[in-house]
Amino acid sequence: MTTPRPDTTLGAQIREARLHAGLSLRGLAEKIKRAPSYLNDIEHNRRVPSEPVIKAICAVLDLDEDRLLAAAGRMGEGAEEFMKSNPTAGVLLRTVSGAGLGERDLRKLLEQAEKMIQERDEDPGR
Repeated sequence: MTTPRPDTTLGAQIREARLHAGLSLRGLAEKIKRAPSYLNDIEHNRRVPSEPVIKAICAVLDLDEDRLLAAAGRMGEGAEEFMKSNPTAGVLLRTVSGAGLGERDLRKLLEQAEKMIQERDEDPGR
C-alpha cells in the first residue's frame, strides 16, 4: 500500500501516489472514469471529491481509504451511521477536537482503539 506523507494536502497525496504509480493524469482519469480536468482540480485542491471518487482513486493507487477520506474532511457513510447510532462516538470526537490534541496524541489514541479491536476480535465472548 502506498503511504503518502499524512501532513500534505489531499491533492498532494493523490498526485504523489499517482506519480509513484507511474500514471499520468489522463491515465488515472481513464481508470476512474472521470475527466482529467476534474482530477487536476482535485490535485490542486480546487475541488473535494465525493466518497465514491475517493474510493476509486484509492483502489487504483493502492491508498488507505480512511486516511484519504480524512484528508478530504469526509467521515464516510459507515462512520456517519455509527455516530448516529452511538452518541458517545460524537462526544468522543468533540472531546478530542476540543482538547486540541496533536498528531502524536491522536496516533496514540488510534493505537489504543486498534488494540481494543484486536482484543475484542481475539475474545468474541467478552
